[in-house]
Amino acid sequence: MTETPAPHPPRDHPRDRIRAAFAEAGVTGWLHAEDIDSGARLDVGADQPVVTASVHKLCLLVALHRRAEAGELDLTDQTECPREGRTAGPTGLSAMLDPARLSLRDAAYLMMAVSDNTAAELLLARVGLDAVNDTTRRLGLTRTHAAHSFGAFVASIREDAGPGGPRALADPRVIARLRALDPARTNRSTPRDMTRLLGAIWRDEACAPEHCAAVRRLLGLQVWPHRLASGFPFDDVHVAGKTGSAPTLRNEVGVVEYPDRGRYAVAVFTRAASPAAALPAADAVIGTAARIAVDALRAAAAARTGP
Repeated sequence: MTETPAPHPPRDHPRDRIRAAFAEAGVTGWLHAEDIDSGARLDVGADQPVVTASVHKLCLLVALHRRAEAGELDLTDQTECPREGRTAGPTGLSAMLDPARLSLRDAAYLMMAVSDNTAAELLLARVGLDAVNDTTRRLGLTRTHAAHSFGAFVASIREDAGPGGPRALADPRVIARLRALDPARTNRSTPRDMTRLLGAIWRDEACAPEHCAAVRRLLGLQVWPHRLASGFPFDDVHVAGKTGSAPTLRNEVGVVEYPDRGRYAVAVFTRAASPAAALPAADAVIGTAARIAVDALRAAAAARTGP
């Protein structure tokens, strides 16, 4: 009697395609994508602890708006930024030379649109690290935690790099000792937690509707198109997101909205094998992986509803 072989799982499953895309780009990657309205989801290591880097600015932004909603601060309050003591960074106030004065909401714009580290520090001084962690806890993000400020994150990289400075970050031995790359010792989350936060923002659950709308607006003003948005090069598809970067790390979380009102929260976190600062393939695979995941969710929804 001839034994019938067991059926093999399909080799073209979206998870396999996402893993293959990560491998081809030379990164280890983790992803969670979710249909914000139906709850359908797709994941690749969605519960892996990951370093958030500047993605954690989204948590700070939500905490800022929750404090404003509670009447604990006014988003039009002014904040002073002196010349001295600014957090290092290539954009916004971090790169400016003169004293500045601006509102909290305008600082939030700089923090989200160009990932301005100094603007983030100004806001964190007003909101407080405890309030950021209280916000994520109340929203059910049980694996998300801010261990320190963004300035401390940058400072730890500088300290661990040692006297070699930025050039030392090309050495894999230096990369291996960076505390900033260890989720247990820095600001952290998981892809699943981040899509949960995005879903709460888009469903007006993270704070009052007018505040969620303000958060969505700022996410839509991010200027970087080379990661998540690169997977959706269509005039009628809107992508709103927040990037995060550190040596070997490239991340982005965001929401992809289609003209048929489909909306999908996506979180992609990657770590590259190479310490090179410029790795276009590692940036682009974030969009590629997100597109594979969203296409799969849309195809599954179409199959359920029929013609």
